[in-house]
Amino acid sequence: MHAPKGKAIERMQVAITGASGLLGANVAILLLQQGIRVRCTRRGTSAVQHLAEFPIEWVSADLEDREGLRQAFSGCDAVFHCAAAISYRRRPTPDITRTNVDGTRNVIAAIRAAGEGQTVPRLVHCSSVVTCAISTDGQPVDESKPWNFADFGVDEAYSITKRQAEEVVLAEVARGLDAVIVNPGYLLGPYDARPSSGRMIIQVIRRAAPGAPTGGNCFVDVRDVARGMIAAWQRGRRGERYILGGHNLPYRELWALISKVAGTRPLSWAIPRPLALPVGWLGDLSQAITGRESEINSVTVRYGYLDGYRFTSAKAERELGYHIGPLEPAIRDAITWFQAHKMLPSRLC
Repeated sequence: MHAPKGKAIERMQVAITGASGLLGANVAILLLQQGIRVRCTRRGTSAVQHLAEFPIEWVSADLEDREGLRQAFSGCDAVFHCAAAISYRRRPTPDITRTNVDGTRNVIAAIRAAGEGQTVPRLVHCSSVVTCAISTDGQPVDESKPWNFADFGVDEAYSITKRQAEEVVLAEVARGLDAVIVNPGYLLGPYDARPSSGRMIIQVIRRAAPGAPTGGNCFVDVRDVARGMIAAWQRGRRGERYILGGHNLPYRELWALISKVAGTRPLSWAIPRPLALPVGWLGDLSQAITGRESEINSVTVRYGYLDGYRFTSAKAERELGYHIGPLEPAIRDAITWFQAHKMLPSRLC
């Protein structure tokens, strides 16, 4: 384990940003199950009641509060930076840049300050596969492929700022920072309080869409990614990027699997791209008029019809011992969690 030699598990402590979200919550739970003490930062507005059963030490500190972050990171052996703003606007807003890029700078500055006079915590920076590449030859892409999202019209706020945040981390690695970057795929599983990516499960079960787009994505159990992040802390090479992906599936196939696990009637119709494009344009128009982001816009439509959005985790499997499990447990446990928290009815049929 990447920690001071001879330090017992029960004496180890880590800090997590973004623990109120799907991935951060599952990282915290797995670390606690391993006997490691967990300290998590939270904004004053963050809802964390869904994690009340776990012995997490909560510290109030947002990503603009370097001193608060320094105090939260002090004495820790690792910092898992999971906090991020997700937005599919065409271009980054100042708020998104402030969170994803400036927030990463502040986390690093706080890590350096927290490590003065003691062991500097290792940073495990959570990025995304949106900083990798889209396949042009039908084969899953790895970490070495150059970013080409602009070629497909999906160089949007999230992919741009997450890529900039990676550049911040790698520049600090060149200055001596001990950091590893992980690039997760599309996460499914329990403890999705907002919900975030799990909204897809809810919408499929509620039949909120007439059918699926014809593209695909890289779907993975959030707990596989959480284990991969812990392995990156333990065994990852400094300055390396690791794709933590899963199953490269068409949306139609994933939606059928959700319906099978839920025991509901599947959505069998595939929506042709020409029918989806006007919906995306209407979303763009709504954003321009109201200033509020639309759930569907031209960028999300383009994402829905990408055939090359597929990734390989071979490097993480080889170097970290990363393992990709089936999706059924992630879907089943997400449904059960959503039912327990009144996001889905107890009877689905």
